[in-house]
Amino acid sequence: MYDPAQLRTFLAVSQTLSFTQAADRLGVRQSTVSQQVRKLEAAVGRQLFARDTHGVELTEDGEAMLGFARSILEANERAASWFRGTRLRGRLRFGASEDFVVTRLPEILEGFRRDHPEVDLELTVELSGTLHERLEAGKLDLVLAKRSDERPGGQLVWRDRLVWIGAERLRLDPDRPLPLIVFPPPGLTRARALDVLERHGRSWRIVCTSGSLNGLVAAARAGLGVMAHTHGLIPPGLAPVPERAGLPDLGPVDFVLLYGKRQRDGASHAAAERLAAAILAGPVPRSERFRAEDRYI
Repeated sequence: MYDPAQLRTFLAVSQTLSFTQAADRLGVRQSTVSQQVRKLEAAVGRQLFARDTHGVELTEDGEAMLGFARSILEANERAASWFRGTRLRGRLRFGASEDFVVTRLPEILEGFRRDHPEVDLELTVELSGTLHERLEAGKLDLVLAKRSDERPGGQLVWRDRLVWIGAERLRLDPDRPLPLIVFPPPGLTRARALDVLERHGRSWRIVCTSGSLNGLVAAARAGLGVMAHTHGLIPPGLAPVPERAGLPDLGPVDFVLLYGKRQRDGASHAAAERLAAAILAGPVPRSERFRAEDRYI
């Protein structure tokens, strides 16, 4: 029998690849996270994480434990809900950035609808900047989006790095303005890309603007230009621009959960917390190039 608290800690570390970030997410000390992981590894008799002074990575046994941990915690939650005799009801207005919708979020939402059929779930898919604005306006109860420099809060779900991507056959002329494929304002990746280029003195021109990720991907596949995108979510047919192109580094990006400030009733708040827990426990993409600078203690 595995301790649910240890399993939740394991999932937090596996998603952030950081003992420090996992501690922040769980609201405990880093030493507590380390202790919980040690106890779980002792219980299974296997090493779940490979850690050194440079970072943290899941071992093969750790990858296997991911599915078991989620199944055990989901079963515990279903049993607890059954014997509490309570069923979630009400309306939940959930907003998600288009980046995340193309990953495993549909599977998470399907499970939520199955477990809580009486919750009226309203899904809004938008740019992260727009979702932040709607949340502040009280039009959403829960948001999964990129963290904004202007709105630095939120509960970390996943950390990655923004990279320049384009068609593999694309060739960039360093003496000509960089052709850009971007979301319209208030897209956060757009703002980051333009700011970085301006700070590095690299000239640019916008060759395509679309509010749809599919539209941007189609333009990039056609070789019209480059776009800033999360490394762990690179669409098929596109690849990171080689370092020899000399494009400036775009830096890290955090996907976070944010709650609405004006919950209209207790039901919507309870539903938001339940969906947030499912997202935090669910699988998320992890960039192979980004490793959290963290040490196992």
